[in-house]
Amino acid sequence: MTEEEITAILGPVDEILIAEINQTGATSEELAEAWAWLNADEALINEGRPHPSGRVGALVEILESIEPDPDA
Repeated sequence: MTEEEITAILGPVDEILIAEINQTGATSEELAEAWAWLNADEALINEGRPHPSGRVGALVEILESIEPDPDA
């Protein structure tokens, strides 16, 4: 994936995150799916979609690690 594809989905992000995402070997479609899971997981579950696994699951974990902790 290119930096432009990543920022088109996530918005501005740092080079470290871009490198982590690229290390997964994921496609831009998989990144978009991971982003959707983070922002609308209940809706995706209600559609009967299985929980993310593989590269999408790895992307979800990476993206969760950069999200601010709501309990902090």
